[in-house]
Order: sequence, then structure tokens, then C-alpha cells
Amino acid sequence: MRLGFRLLVLWGVGVLVSIFSAGAYAASAAALGQPMQLKEAKAGTLLVRGDDDLVLRAAPMLGTDVEINVTGLIARTVVTQYFHNPTDAWLEGIYVFPLPETAAVDTLEVRIGERVIVGEIKERQEARKIYEKAKAEGKKAALLEQERPNLFTTSVAGIHPQGTVGVCIEYQRELDYRDGVFSLRFPMVVAPRYIPGDPIASASSRRVALDTDQVPDGSRISPPVADPAARVINPVSLRVHLNAGVAVRAKSPSHVIEVSEKSDGVLEITLAQGAVPADRDFVLSWRPALGEAPKAALFTEVFKGEEYALLMVMPPDAAAASAPALNREVIFVLDTSGSMSGTSFHEARSALRMALRRLSPADTFNVIAFSSSARQLFRRALPATPENIAKAISNIEGLEAKGGTEMLSALTLALHSSPASERVRQVVFITDGAVGNESALFDYISLRIGKSRLFTVGIGSAPNAYFMKRAARAGRGTFTYIGTPEEVHEKMSGLFAYLESPMLTDIRLHWPGRINETYPAPIPDLYAGEPLVVVLRAKDLGGQVSITGLRSGEPWQQSVSLENGIARAGVARLYARRKIESFRLNLSRLQEDLGYEEGRKQFRDKIIETGLRYHLVT
Repeated sequence: MRLGFRLLVLWGVGVLVSIFSAGAYAASAAALGQPMQLKEAKAGTLLVRGDDDLVLRAAPMLGTDVEINVTGLIARTVVTQYFHNPTDAWLEGIYVFPLPETAAVDTLEVRIGERVIVGEIKERQEARKIYEKAKAEGKKAALLEQERPNLFTTSVAGIHPQGTVGVCIEYQRELDYRDGVFSLRFPMVVAPRYIPGDPIASASSRRVALDTDQVPDGSRISPPVADPAARVINPVSLRVHLNAGVAVRAKSPSHVIEVSEKSDGVLEITLAQGAVPADRDFVLSWRPALGEAPKAALFTEVFKGEEYALLMVMPPDAAAASAPALNREVIFVLDTSGSMSGTSFHEARSALRMALRRLSPADTFNVIAFSSSARQLFRRALPATPENIAKAISNIEGLEAKGGTEMLSALTLALHSSPASERVRQVVFITDGAVGNESALFDYISLRIGKSRLFTVGIGSAPNAYFMKRAARAGRGTFTYIGTPEEVHEKMSGLFAYLESPMLTDIRLHWPGRINETYPAPIPDLYAGEPLVVVLRAKDLGGQVSITGLRSGEPWQQSVSLENGIARAGVARLYARRKIESFRLNLSRLQEDLGYEEGRKQFRDKIIETGLRYHLVT
């Protein structure tokens, strides 16, 4: 049986969050475990509620298997989850999955008992109609839907009494690379998000959050999940096959791993403890052996008769110390909302203290703190004198993490003015990104960023990486993640060494032949240690591309061959993913040109067309 599933673009793994009865519910409470309040839910548990039961109860999750194959710059991930219905009732389930925010989902397979359902990409409304019709006819059915580019849900109907369900999703993504280090993150946790706005009366009361006038899908992105420290956990087993093309050394700051090398040079990486609870994201990094770090790499694919390519070029590698120091205005924004309480807030304050002490006397700065509202320390940016820095540090020591996450108020203060022409204006935003109104925030950043640059710092075990990276991309900056207190010094030192390094600005690519589209567009500024990564669609790809820009105000140029690229499946879908991101970043301009309703319609039509052409969930 083939089943259409809703158009989407990303998803993650291992957190089944809510399930409810599809018909008469006759299960015993004993089969489902102890009652659990929504505020106690964290990650990794299946919760059920019968028509005759007023509380949520934990149902068994059998486990999650993750297989990641890395080749060069592309990682392909296969995630399979297993669930069990211990009751005597037919159930319909809703699952929530966190995914890397740059991933592109293209495959869904659901096994209900002995029946296998293979997903087919359909337009959202059509997919929903197919699903509802199948469910009404008593058939086993599944519907995969995107709530955010890093948050997907799967609805499954027809889970039979005492039955099991297996859900398999495949996706691919490009890897992160900075300062000679490759890294990947596999999300395992859906963190609770702040949902602003007035509740909609019809919103379900069975979720952690309600739908609101600002976030109409708030209930779907805030489902209850269970604390892995409780009796029932979500066990995750994970295996990585790493073929970097050169000798590398791999490590994980999040988990204890075992690394073995196969005869073909491929590294096989597993969790040393076997299956582990889904209570933190899995992070893996590797560095090429000395002297083997790539200067340029080209990966290509032919898809439906057209050529696609992914090009990575390293920026100038001359010592940053030899370049003139930047004249900067740095605006620090600190999230003091309730979602940051505990270890996350301790890490955030430590990061901010360190950042303030790194400022040069030639810099100017200000500090903005926000929760339910935003306030700035100084009326305007002041010189980074020892007295002003001491005052700022004293001020942040008295802050507490409580209240809502009204991020727009902080962005309004941070981006309200343009920098003086002689200064580089950098906004450093320290947060967990736990918000539900991402689209409104992206629109605001895109419209107001001007000459400023936005650099996000993610805090905690499971920050909203989709928001953090997309916000940084809209602000033409970068994203830095700090997962543990031990990483604060290393990560913030790296970030500020990066921000203090000479920039490569006004970047232009001059292509030979017929290059139809390239992404990102426009190309952001680059700092030392950061590569230029471009995906493109072309006809007759060949020759050389000339890259020009300004380095410390002086012209810079480099040429890269477009011949003999390494053939890799998946480049076309990565191009499609970037294309869809470009639609989102330019939505505000589209609405300005065409009006709100017509702009939204064209935006939706473009995403549907791209998703169907490249077989992507968006």
C-alpha cells in the first residue's frame, strides 16, 4: 500500500510525544504505567490517554536505531523507531521528531504489524485527505508532516491492540566545517518552546502549549514527552560510518564513543554504552590529519538531466594577526527567560562574562537582557573601558532566569540603529532559541539587519538549532553551540577569535557557462577559518569559477576548477533545501512587492513545486 504524506523538509528522531484513542478505549491503567503531568515530560516517552482516563500515562517505546553514513561533505541518516501498544484498543499516534535544521527528508516507511506503508510525496492538503479517508475506512495509514524545518510529526492510524509500529525516515544533509574541523549533530530532544500570543479557544488542552493567534500550530510543536530519568526511557542505538577521504581523528563531546578502523579506511563509530537514553543531542567532530585539510572540494550529481554541484572553498589562510584590527561595535543579547533556568543560564552568564573581558579598548559595546520584555544596560554603546565592563559584569550577576521569551523585543533594541560607517557592528545573541514564532523573527531580522551582523550562541543540551542557524543566516552571521559548562571557554574563545579576525566581504562569484541558480544568495561575509560553501544548478558545468572580494579593504581573488568533481548522490536535494531556505528568507520582500496574501500564496506554491520536483518533505 502506498500512501501520500504531507510535504515537508526536515525531521529528527526518537521522541514520540503524544498518542490518543481512535475509538473505544478499554486499556487498563496498569498496562500504561503511572500518571505523568505535562510539566514533568522531557523526552523519549510515548504517552496515551483513554476516553475514560483524565491523566496521561506512559506507554512503552521499544527503541530507536540510527545509522549515519558520511562521505566527504554529505551525511545520509536512516532513523528507525519502534513502539508498542500494550492496550486492547485500536490507537492513532502522533510522533514528534527533532532533526538537523539543514536536513532534507526524502523517504518514509512505516511498518504496522506485518503491513508496510511506503511514503509518497504529495501536496499537504491532498496528503491529509488521503490519510483521513484511509483512517475512516479502518485502514492502516501514516502521515508525515513538517511543523518547523527541524521539527516533524508523523501521524499513524490503525495501531492494533498489543501491536508494534516501526517508523523509518531517511534524510541527508551537508556537514558543518570550521577551523579545519568537520562536525555533525544528531538531535534527540524536542525542547519545550515559548509560544507567544493569545490562546485560540478551540485549541486542544491536552498539549503542553495551546494554539495562539501568533503561533497557530503551537499545540503541535509542544507535545508532552517523558523524562528519560523516569522508569520508561527511549533507548537509542547509533552507528556512524565515516569516510572523510583523508585520515581523520574523531571525537564526541556529548557521548562516550568507540572508534574502529576498517580495512578500506572507513571509521566505524558506536556508542560505548550501547543503547542510551534520548536525553541529549549526539555530537561528533573530526579533524583531517595535519597537512591534509582541504583547500577546495567539489561534489557533483546529475539529477533529471541537469548538473548540480556543491563547492567548498577555504578563505585566505594568512595569519589574522598581520591584518589591521577591526573597529567594532558589539551588542550582547542575553536570554533570561524561564527556559534558560539552571545549567543553561549559568553557561550563558559565563559565556557573556568571558565575551566582555575579550573586548578591545577600541571597541564599543552594550548589553541587552530579555525575558517577557527587553532592557538595555546603556542608552547607547559605550567604549569598552575597564569601568564600563565591570559595570556590565556586575549587572549580569544580578539577573535571574524567569518569565517568557519575547525575543522580538530584544531584536528591536539590538537592530534599531545602523552602525557608524567606520565600525563593524556585531550582535551576539546568547539563547536556547526555545520559541515557536520563528517565521516572524526571521522576517524582522531580514528586514532590519542592515549593516549589522547577527551571531547566535546556542546554550544547553538541546537548543533550537533551526532557529539559531536560520537567524544567523538571515543576519549574515554564524551559529556557535555550547552544550556543557566545560565548553564555555573553548567555544567563546573560538567565537571571539573568529569575530576579531579580518573579514572577507563583498564576495562575488563569476561563473563560466550557464549557471542557473546558486545558493546562498547573497553570499555572507566570511571570517578566518570559515569556508565558502555554495550549491548550484548548471548546464555544462566546467572551466573555472573566479571568486572575488575585499579583504581588509583590499581586493582579493581566487579561482577554482569545476572539473573532475566527486560524484555523490544527494547534491541535488541539498540544492533544493537551500532553494527553499532562500524562499523563506525572502518572504518579507515578496509580501512587500505583491501584498500579504498574494506573497504568501506564491511562497507556498514555490515550496510545493520544489518539494515535489526533488521528492522532499518541506
